Amino acid sequence: MSSPHDFDFFHGEWDVRHRRLTDFLDPASAWEEFGSTNRCWSLFDGAANIDEMTVPAQGWQGLTLRLFDPVARVWSLNWSSSRSGKLFPPVVGRFGSDGRGEFHGDDTHAGKDVRVRFVWSGISPTTARWEQAFSVDEEKTWVTNWVMEFARRGSS
Repeated sequence: MSSPHDFDFFHGEWDVRHRRLTDFLDPASAWEEFGSTNRCWSLFDGAANIDEMTVPAQGWQGLTLRLFDPVARVWSLNWSSSRSGKLFPPVVGRFGSDGRGEFHGDDTHAGKDVRVRFVWSGISPTTARWEQAFSVDEEKTWVTNWVMEFARRGSS
């Protein structure tokens, strides 16, 4: 069952390797790769956190605000980018007993309604993996369109 400390593993500084589709809805589109740095800190005694990502090669920054709902025992993950200056609709979910976190929400991309899924996995003291997938057919199929591999700074 999820708890206010599910994201404690993420606090600190990370090097990030990104791999994402150039067209988020087309699984046959080319993959692009780039790096970034990430810094995460805790708020509300662990029941919230913010991370800031800096992507110098692409000239943007992003942030995620994560909030734990103690009644529903779920997290909301709220993303924003310096490119838009807007908060995207949240994805909501929890971690399972296997340590894998799955979060879902609704958004639009390229004028189409999409179901969004974030998955956190591969969590260790020095690594973590995040992936994003979109579905345009009510979750019958998913296109994984962005993967981030996190390595704790100074661990390599």
